[in-house]
Amino acid sequence: MSNTQARLPQPVASEHIDLKPRQVSFAWDETPLHWIPGDPFSTHTINVLHLLLPAGERWFVHVYKQILPYIKDERLRADVVGFIGQEAMHAQAHDEVLPHLREQGLDPTPYTAQVDWLFEKLLGDRTLPPGRPRKWWLMERVATIAAIEHYTAFLGNWVLNADELDRREADPTMLDLLRWHGAEEVEHRSVAFELFLHVDGSYARRVRTWATAFGALVFLWQRGTRFFMANDPTLTEGRASVRAFVERGRAGVLPSTGSMVRSIPRYLSRSYHPSQEGSTEQAVAYLASSPAATAAEARETGAG
Repeated sequence: MSNTQARLPQPVASEHIDLKPRQVSFAWDETPLHWIPGDPFSTHTINVLHLLLPAGERWFVHVYKQILPYIKDERLRADVVGFIGQEAMHAQAHDEVLPHLREQGLDPTPYTAQVDWLFEKLLGDRTLPPGRPRKWWLMERVATIAAIEHYTAFLGNWVLNADELDRREADPTMLDLLRWHGAEEVEHRSVAFELFLHVDGSYARRVRTWATAFGALVFLWQRGTRFFMANDPTLTEGRASVRAFVERGRAGVLPSTGSMVRSIPRYLSRSYHPSQEGSTEQAVAYLASSPAATAAEARETGAG
């Protein structure tokens, strides 16, 4: 065990759970374009997930299939295989929202083409000599995924507790998609970080890739929100602003700016472990009541 690993606290043992993909499906026929009533800005800020996640999570799967030969711990290998299955399902579920947006006059293709380029070209496989250069690039991407997963778990924990969305009567199908996905992000929140520690664990690499991931997420998210607001056919003056984001965060419709800022030193702390954030018990409880997840389990049980 490296010195870096030795300084880390032990994960919360009770938080570990066997991971399995749930073959969910959603019907979007009755979901309005502005699924948070009267709030297109918050709707479109969250809608950016549908643009980023399909390409991003397919990229996760691609990278993790390459890292499997480096995994020497059997439980971690099983966790990574379960993670791959869940992420593939997340990509599919969010991808299926895009035709619904097109039907309502909002074509995301110009933006998703840029996101696809980012993950397939900029962060994709490179023609490198075998040995150290090729392994270096693989480890960089594994560390980047760990940083991104810190924020997907942060968002998952937020949406599971975002009662304001219920008070504002947000569309129940969209809420179920977001909370099913968020619950699984909380469920598997430790896998990416533990994999990074297992195959590398360099603190300098953790900081460097966090900076890259955080900067890219902020840039892509604000760009995606601006794209949606500018191209929404129902808006005459579609604008996105930092002020609007801060106000919605204070109202509880979006994550608060303060909570996002406080998440930074937690990840950069040498004592960080994802199991200390969020609650597996809460995630599992939601998955046991989620309409999409319970329907998927019923189909699987019936098929068996």
